Amino acid sequence: MTSWRDRVLEVRLGPPGHGGFCVARYEGRVVFVRHGLPGELVSARVTEDRGGAFCRADAVDILEPSPDRVPRTCPVSGPGGAGCCDFAHATPSAQRALKSMVVAEQLRRITGLEREPEVEPIPGPSDSAGGWRTRVRLVVDAAGRAGVHRYRSTEVLPDLRCPQPVPAALDGIAERRWTPGADLVVAVDDEGHRHIVELAPAPQPGEYRGSGTRESRRGPGDRRRSARPKPERRAGPDGSVPDTPNGQRRRAVARRAAAHTARDEWVVEGTGRAVQYVAGRRWDVSAAGFWQAHRGAAERYSDLVAEWADPAVGATAWDLYSGVGVFAARLAAQTGSAGTVYAVESAPGAVADGNAALSDLPWLTLQTGRVERWVADHSESRPQVVVLDPPRAGAGKPVISAVTAAAPDRIVHIGCDPASFARDLRLYLDAGYRLGALRAFDAFPATHHVECLALLER
Repeated sequence: MTSWRDRVLEVRLGPPGHGGFCVARYEGRVVFVRHGLPGELVSARVTEDRGGAFCRADAVDILEPSPDRVPRTCPVSGPGGAGCCDFAHATPSAQRALKSMVVAEQLRRITGLEREPEVEPIPGPSDSAGGWRTRVRLVVDAAGRAGVHRYRSTEVLPDLRCPQPVPAALDGIAERRWTPGADLVVAVDDEGHRHIVELAPAPQPGEYRGSGTRESRRGPGDRRRSARPKPERRAGPDGSVPDTPNGQRRRAVARRAAAHTARDEWVVEGTGRAVQYVAGRRWDVSAAGFWQAHRGAAERYSDLVAEWADPAVGATAWDLYSGVGVFAARLAAQTGSAGTVYAVESAPGAVADGNAALSDLPWLTLQTGRVERWVADHSESRPQVVVLDPPRAGAGKPVISAVTAAAPDRIVHIGCDPASFARDLRLYLDAGYRLGALRAFDAFPATHHVECLALLER
C-alpha cells in the first residue's frame, strides 16, 4: 500500500476520539485528525501512515468552521507543534463537552454503561486562557535550550509560550542555557515560591550513571542531590489504537526505564521543597516529586473522596497509590484514633514526605511498597472503604481482584485516562460492585485529558 504521508485530504470530521483528535474517514480508511472540531470540513495533511486501517493527520485549513471554534490560545501546539494544548482552538464549554463525549464512549464500549458525565471545571482559573498549571516538566535540547517535545516525537521545541503555567512560572527560563539532555522541573507552591530543579540527563539503556558521576555547573548557592522522583502523570499517546510493533515497544520500555533511573538533581532556584496545603494540612514535598498539576485539583479531589468514602469512626480504610497521603489524611480524620488507615505508595520520597506531614496521626500507616504485592498479602482483611488513585495505565486485574476479594463496602477509584478508567470499572462490575456515582473534572484545560472519579458500592 502506498503511504499517504504528506498527502492533503479533504474530510468531514466526526466525533472526538480518545487522544485529542476527531475521527474522519477517507477512501475506506480511518483518519485521526488533530486541530479540528466535530462537524468541520477541513483540509488535513497526513503526518503519520504506517499502513493498516488508520493514519494520523493535522487539520491545516478549516474550510467550514464549527461555531465552537475560537482563535488558538496556545501558539506552541498547532499543526506540527507540541502536544500540550489539543483543544486550544475550542471554547472552554466545547472542550468540556468533547471530553464528556470521550468518557461516555469509553464507558459504553468497555463497560456497557450508558453514562455521559458532565465534565466540571475546577474552581479557579480553569479555561483555555491558561494560568492553572503549577508543575511543569521541560526538556533541554543539545544547545542547552529548554523546551517541550514536538507531538509524537523526541524533537525538542525551544518555545515556552504555552499558556498553561501559572503566571511567572517560566520567567527567565528561555534566556538561560541548561545542561544538554537534562530535564527541568518547575514548581510554584501554595506560598507562591518558585522552585527549579535540573535533573541530569537520563542514562542511555545499558549505561550506568549514579550519583557523583557528573560535575555540577551550578553556582555555590545551588544544591545537588540524587533522587528517584515519582514522575508526574503527563500527556502521552492515546490508548485507542493497537500496540506498537515489538521493536518500538522494546525501545519505549528501555527509554522509560532509563528515565526512571536515579538521576542527579541540582536545585537551581528556591529550596527544592514545595509547601502545599490541602484541607488545612501542610505538606513539605519534593518539588521534583508528584503533585497535582492543577492548582485547585488536590483540594477538590480530597473533598470528594472524603464525601464518598465516609468511613465510620473506628473503621479500617486503605489508600492505595497514596502519594504523600492527601486522601489518607482525610480518611484518618474520619475514622478517628480508634480506626486504622493503611496507605501504600511505591515512591520512597513521597512516603518520607507524607510521614513527616502526618506524624500527628499514629493510627495512619504510610508505607513504601508495590500496591499489587501489598493488596495480595492483605486481601483477607476487610476494610470498610478503599481509595485508589493509580497511574495513567490504571490499577489492572491483579490489584482490583485483590481489592474486591477484601470486600470493602465502598471503593473510590480515580483515573486520569478514560480508557484505563473504564477497563478498571469493568473489573469492579464483574466482581459484583455497582457504580454508585461518577464525576469528571477538567483538571487539564485546553488538553484532551480529564480526571474521572467513581464510587463503587456492593
